[in-house]
Amino acid sequence: MSLGATAVVAIALVAAGIAVLVSLRTNLTGQAQTQADDTARRVALTIATRKPDTTLYTRLRLPEDAPVQVTTEDGRLLAASKDLEKISGTGVAAVSVPRPPAAAPPSPSPSPSPSPSPSPSPSPSPSPSPTAGDDDSGGDRHGRGRGRGSDDTSGGSHSASPTPNDDPAAGTIANTVRHGAGRATLGGRTADYRFATVKATDRSGRTVVIHAGASLAAEKGAVATTAVAMLAGLPALLLVVAGATWLVTRRALAPVEGIRREMAAITASEDLSRRVPEPATRDEVARLARTTNRTLTALEAAVERQRRFVADASHELRNPIASLRTQLEVGSAYPQLLDLSGAVEDTERLQQLAGDLLLLARLDAGERPAWRRVDLGELVHEEVRRRAGDRIPVTADAEPLCEVNGSPGQLARVVGNLLDNAQRHARGEVTVSVRRQGGRVVLTVGDDGDGVPESERERIFERFVRLDDARSRDDGGAGLGLAIARDVAQRHGGTLTAGVSRSGGALFELCLPPARP
Repeated sequence: MSLGATAVVAIALVAAGIAVLVSLRTNLTGQAQTQADDTARRVALTIATRKPDTTLYTRLRLPEDAPVQVTTEDGRLLAASKDLEKISGTGVAAVSVPRPPAAAPPSPSPSPSPSPSPSPSPSPSPSPSPTAGDDDSGGDRHGRGRGRGSDDTSGGSHSASPTPNDDPAAGTIANTVRHGAGRATLGGRTADYRFATVKATDRSGRTVVIHAGASLAAEKGAVATTAVAMLAGLPALLLVVAGATWLVTRRALAPVEGIRREMAAITASEDLSRRVPEPATRDEVARLARTTNRTLTALEAAVERQRRFVADASHELRNPIASLRTQLEVGSAYPQLLDLSGAVEDTERLQQLAGDLLLLARLDAGERPAWRRVDLGELVHEEVRRRAGDRIPVTADAEPLCEVNGSPGQLARVVGNLLDNAQRHARGEVTVSVRRQGGRVVLTVGDDGDGVPESERERIFERFVRLDDARSRDDGGAGLGLAIARDVAQRHGGTLTAGVSRSGGALFELCLPPARP
C-alpha cells in the first residue's frame, strides 16, 4: 500500500512538475516575444518619424544588446546591429551593409583658380532612398505608393488597419507584427532568439522591414534550473512521502491486523464464543469490527441451533424407531403378542417426523417452489372436510376470493399444522376463519383449551419445543409443527403470532399479503 501511494504521489509530482515547466517556459517565451515586439516597434518608430536624408540608415542607432536588421522588402540589408555576426530565422542572412564603390578621382580643372561649381542638373540619384522633395507624386523608386493615395507626407496615421501584406502609409508603422524563432551570434555569443518583424515607411515613402530579436537564454536557464531543482528534490520528497504513508498506514491498519489475527484464531479453534477487538474510534475499522462481532454472534446462534436441532431430531427419531423395533422383535418371537396397530402408529409417526425434518431442511436451504395464486378460503375448507370425523370438530368461516401468492403445498401444511395443534389442546371446539383485513389476508385458528402463557408465546415457535412436559410423547407431536408454520409464513412475506381466543384458549393469526394482479 505504501508503494502504491508513493507511486501515485510520484506520478502526480511529475505531472505537476511538467505543468510548472511548461507554464514557466510559456511565460518567459511570452516575455521575450513582448521584448522583441517592443524593440522592433521602437526602431520602426525611429525610422518613421526621423527627417529623411541619404544617411538615414547608415547613421541609424540600433540596440547593441539585441540582434536587429533593417531590410528592404526584397531582402536587401540596410542596417544591422553593430556586433551581429550571424543570424537565422529572419529570412535575411546578411549581417553587414556592403560598402558603396569608391568614386573616381576628379579630372584637373582647366582654370587656374577655383570657382564655384554650378548646381548640377537633375539626374537619377543612385541613393537607395529619395529625399522628401525629390518626388511629389507619392511614388518611390520601387514604384510603391506612399500612403494609398494620401498626399500627407508628414507621417499621419492611415484610416485602415493594414494586413500582413499591406505597406503602412508614409511616416507610420504597420499594425501587424509577425513572430518567429531562430538563432543569432551577437558579440561572439550564440543563443536562441524570438524575433518580431514589423514594417515601417519613412517620411520619404520608402517601406522597410525591421527584424528585432529577444534572447531566450533567460528562459532556457530558468527552465533548466527549475528542472534540476525538481529532479534533485523529487527523491527526497518521495522518501518523505513513503515514510509518512507507511507510518500512517501501519497505524491505521493495526486494528485490522488485530481483527485478522483474532479471526484466524477463531477459525483454528472453532470457538465461536470469541470476539474480535473493537477499537474505540468511530471510523470504518470500528464499524467493521462491530459488524464482524454481530456476524459471529449470529453464526454462533445458528451453529448452536443446528446442534440442538440435530440432537433433538436424533432423540425424536430414536423413540419411534426403538418402539417399532421392540414390537417387531416381540412379534417375531411371540406372534400372538404382536401389536400391529401400535406398529402402524409408530411407523406413521416416524414418517411424519421424517417429512417435517425434510421440509425444515429445504426451508433452511432457501428452496422456493413454484408459486401461483391460491385461494386460502378454499384451502381451509378442503382441510376441514378431511377432518369431518375427528374427535374435536372444526368450524370454518371463510370469505370468498381471499387469494394469496404462494406454494399450495406449503400453505396447506401451515393450515394443517395449526389445526393439528388446536385439536390437540382444545376441550371441545376449534374455529378457523379467513377474511380480508387492512389490506392483508388474515387466517385465524382458535381453540377453547388452556391457552399459551404470554411469556411462552414466542418460544413455542422454536423447534422441538413443547410446553406440556408431563404429556407423553406418544400423545403429542415432536414440536416442529409451529416452527414449520412460522418459517413458511415468513418466506411468503407474512407473519404468524400467538394470542388469546374468545373462549380463553390459544389463538394463532396468520397474515399474508394479498395476491398481486
